[in-house]
Amino acid sequence: MSQSPILRRCVACKKVLDRKYLLRVTRDFQNGVVLYGGMGRSAYVCRTESCLEEAWKRKRLQKALRCNVCSSVFNMLQKQLNTCIDSDTEA
Repeated sequence: MSQSPILRRCVACKKVLDRKYLLRVTRDFQNGVVLYGGMGRSAYVCRTESCLEEAWKRKRLQKALRCNVCSSVFNMLQKQLNTCIDSDTEA
């Protein structure tokens, strides 16, 4: 018996994908905005440069998380995206 995929929507392009193909950003009730962890409101972004730029320019993550997201979070997302791209090209 196979498990059905858990689907989530990208805040930038609005595509519905399995959550393992998306970057997760969470507004944690204790630690503020964190990546890949915490409990609380979450938003997802595709692992593409265009979706990350769209989320930054149009403040899609801020609207989805209902809080202010600082530029350091986007810098961490950019680094994570670069490591994902590098690992895909090596395979």
